[in-house]
Amino acid sequence: MLAQVRDIAGQGWGRLRDNIGDGEFAQHTGHALLGNSVAFYFRCVEDASRFVAAHPQMVLADGTITASYRSPLFQFGREEVDMCNLYAMTRTQDELRRLFAPLPLTDSLGNMPAMGQIYPDYPAPIVRNADGKRELAMARWGMPTPPQFLVGKKTDRGVTNIRNTKSPHWRRWLSPEHRCLVPMTSFAEPDHRTKENVWFSLPQDRPAFFAGLWTTWTSVRKLKDGETTDILFGFLTCEPNADVREVHPKAMPVILTEPGEWEAWLTAPWSEAVALQRPLGDGVLRRGGERQVQAD
Repeated sequence: MLAQVRDIAGQGWGRLRDNIGDGEFAQHTGHALLGNSVAFYFRCVEDASRFVAAHPQMVLADGTITASYRSPLFQFGREEVDMCNLYAMTRTQDELRRLFAPLPLTDSLGNMPAMGQIYPDYPAPIVRNADGKRELAMARWGMPTPPQFLVGKKTDRGVTNIRNTKSPHWRRWLSPEHRCLVPMTSFAEPDHRTKENVWFSLPQDRPAFFAGLWTTWTSVRKLKDGETTDILFGFLTCEPNADVREVHPKAMPVILTEPGEWEAWLTAPWSEAVALQRPLGDGVLRRGGERQVQAD
């Protein structure tokens, strides 16, 4: 967001550093033509929204609060930070249970609403193996960050997208007990030309899942919450197919659309399951879905 401010800049920096931690936001002066302004950038849309609410005197100079707006001044990197950091899941629990019939799918979610905007660190449903059963559970989006990316940071927001499965950091979670299916109905990629989100979905409401990993982890996700123990998840990425490449040439999520693929991802040894880390065929995805939703 680019904000016209007077005294917010100095106050905002200290409060943000204390509340969400260095490396989770950046601040620098705006373009000279915009006069008395400063630009704030956040890794998390939720943090950006709270900052706006805390400073009602602030005027948004360009109205920009998007998941893909980037600052050149972030102090720390993150794997594929621009990759699919927004998706939607609008199926009902009954629909998900029917996809796995006749095998029972234990449901611990309670009453799950449709989720039109799922951002990093948000809770979202996953299907996992648990105590010899298939379970529909809620987890927090963002797997533990590799230690080298946490140097000097007080919080770990997590890694949403996982590409290098040969890394020792990820190898510990590649066995079936740590694999999961992430239900999705559409996902957004930032267009490399405009940075605007472009949504993709499957035609005829075809069911699909991201190929995910999950774990239970104790860390500080937000300074204000302190140390918490959470069920975390992320999903794999791969080379983009032709549908996505025009918009995002670096990567796309690994999407599984067939029951045989779902079963293999949850049960097969890694030597077999690794073959599923590949793009969908060209022409399978259509643009559209959740209508280019923006953060509230």
